[in-house]
Amino acid sequence: MSDRVETKLRSLRTQAPRRLREAILTEVGLHDAWTVVASPTGELFVSFNPEGISGIAPVASVAEFAADHLERTGRVLGAPRALPPRTERALARALATGMPARLAVDLRGCTEFQRAVLRKTSEIPPGEMRPYGWVAREIGRPGAVRAVGSALNKNPVAVVIPCHRVGRSDGSVGEYAFGPAMKRALLRAEGADPEAVDDLASRGVRFTGSDTTRIYCHPTCRNARRITLGHRVEFRSAYAAVTAGYRGCLVCRPGVWRGEANDAALAP
Repeated sequence: MSDRVETKLRSLRTQAPRRLREAILTEVGLHDAWTVVASPTGELFVSFNPEGISGIAPVASVAEFAADHLERTGRVLGAPRALPPRTERALARALATGMPARLAVDLRGCTEFQRAVLRKTSEIPPGEMRPYGWVAREIGRPGAVRAVGSALNKNPVAVVIPCHRVGRSDGSVGEYAFGPAMKRALLRAEGADPEAVDDLASRGVRFTGSDTTRIYCHPTCRNARRITLGHRVEFRSAYAAVTAGYRGCLVCRPGVWRGEANDAALAP
């Protein structure tokens, strides 16, 4: 009797749908799912898992995106799948506002230093830029400018953690992991003017100040952009600003020169 029952039960066995298999592998952390979303500069590949968004890249080759994902995380990129509704809403807000806000991101593949760099970078407001040295100083590693650049070049969730808002130490816009054209397009979409940024850098201008408030800022700071032309003062270094009697902006926190003889980043 039991043999007949077992035989009948085996005859009822069927192959689980591929989507169910992929969903289970994603939920237990063996696979990451992926999808395509719209952004201000075009469509993006987005990988995700229960921890959050794990990867973002401009749409190109799925195979290339999957290979990079595997190398970076050690996890296979599974089948395409819709984002969970809450994650989809949070990602849409992040792309629309330019701020990660409550969007969960999976940075398990990053070192603690990389995570510190990315967390600090996520604080830069849309339409504003800071140099690599600012990020290094803000995380308490002022001598790690090159390491900051390397960490940002490996940013797994570009666009939502805005490494495009970090520029070169000379004040210019600089390069980007996905090409300078995309970096400039992202900045323009946020209301920044990359050409004006590069023009200031070409003239050696690192900071701008107001002769009424006696405060100096990074040129793209919201406070700097409110300074009228007749009251704008340009500085080549924090040293020049401080010795002229100006103090650093509390919003963009430019470098404050304290007279260190070896401070090449701030002295003239």
